[in-house]
Amino acid sequence: MTIFKATFMCAKRIRLMTQARTARFGLGQKVRHIHHVFYGLVLDVDARYQGPIEDIGSINPEQPFYSVMVETDDGVAIAYAAEEALAVTEGVEPISEQEQCRLFTVGSNGRHAPRVHALQ
Repeated sequence: MTIFKATFMCAKRIRLMTQARTARFGLGQKVRHIHHVFYGLVLDVDARYQGPIEDIGSINPEQPFYSVMVETDDGVAIAYAAEEALAVTEGVEPISEQEQCRLFTVGSNGRHAPRVHALQ
């Protein structure tokens, strides 16, 4: 292998490893699922799919996946959805500061974490 080819392959590998994808939706944002037509509140974001690959079929696992709190007839459920399946809920106000405090803990750096007991 020539030095040029080895250098090119190494640079390509480093470029792929350092490409960061930014999540389109943030914690506490209201979203809707484009296929199942449910509305929910983003609780958590994974940079990529965190389950068995065979469970997602043809969905690309290399995209952000969101834990979304959804109200059902039986109470509250958590849906796990790919970014490509979610859309911004137009015309819906973001949750209030009071609701944010009820649903999330907020660290000194401003990052939100879901309150587990708020989901019961």
